[in-house]
Amino acid sequence: MRVLKWIGIGLLVVVVGLAGFLVISTAVDALMGGDRVAALTNTSIDSGDGAAVRAFVAAPPDAGPHPAVIMLHEFYGLRPDVTEKAAALAKEGYVVVAPDMYRGQTTGWIPRAIYLALTIPEEQVLADLDPVYAWLAAQPTVDPERIVVMGFCYGGGKALQYSLRNPDLAGTGVFYGSLVDDPAVLAALPGPVLGVFGREDRAPSPEMVEGFAAGLDAAGIPSTIRIFDGVGHAFVGDLATIAAGGAPGEAWALFLQWLDETTG
Repeated sequence: MRVLKWIGIGLLVVVVGLAGFLVISTAVDALMGGDRVAALTNTSIDSGDGAAVRAFVAAPPDAGPHPAVIMLHEFYGLRPDVTEKAAALAKEGYVVVAPDMYRGQTTGWIPRAIYLALTIPEEQVLADLDPVYAWLAAQPTVDPERIVVMGFCYGGGKALQYSLRNPDLAGTGVFYGSLVDDPAVLAALPGPVLGVFGREDRAPSPEMVEGFAAGLDAAGIPSTIRIFDGVGHAFVGDLATIAAGGAPGEAWALFLQWLDETTG
């Protein structure tokens, strides 16, 4: 019994120590990263409630009007891998806005990313996208009839949710985000859907993806759903990963083709 008691005490110390480390490291990361978003963004959009939504904007050099993309970041927040994909997409002829959905916060530390994703209200995130969309649609270089929203992981789920509340969007791209399978809900989507997923992923799993695809079909929403073999979550990384080919390169090429078909 005495041995079990000491084992229990030891486990408790480890758990408390780990919890303390996570709390302290998350706070330190927040203090050290205060200027990361400012360094990545080049535009400030009035949110309407006194706060500004910072965003990275990339555009083709000519006047257009061009189709446009709202690109939503992963649960880490806005990072260089997102802004470089936005810049690459601008070279394909799209005006791209990559907004900061965390209002000035971003991280590379998974515990803090989980904290941000869980504690920032979804309603605030979706409400911030309304002025982003309005700003984008008002730009003289943008065709407001050809604006799509897409996102990666956390942003993929938010892209789907935002499309369900904005009937003026032209389409929705979901890269391994949280899904909806209810046809009655999905029927509100304003345009075609692209879904990119990994066979080895569990969030969402292939079974969840199949339910999503079935729900879209039942709702009469045109969709292109692809589950890539041999990869898991967040497999479409930075431009170097995409350029290396394989599933990331194929997924990006599929996205470009879908964009052209949806906005062309």
